[in-house]
Amino acid sequence: MNGFKLERSISIGIIVTLAIQSAGALMWGGAAEARLQGLEKTTATSPLVVERMARLEEQMIMARQSLARIERRLDEEKNQ
Repeated sequence: MNGFKLERSISIGIIVTLAIQSAGALMWGGAAEARLQGLEKTTATSPLVVERMARLEEQMIMARQSLARIERRLDEEKNQ
């Protein structure tokens, strides 16, 4: 190994850099955890929303059927 020497001393700059990087990683991890908790809360209420949407869709289908019957009757009365 010509001209290559491994130095075993660690400068204060490297220590500070590692500390800042570690702090950043911990902050990022905390923010990710907060986002995941928010998503978990949202998905916990989603089944209720899905159920309500299904009921509303069924009511809309029934309302359309009623409207079609009313229109048919009006057309029948108009043609008589």
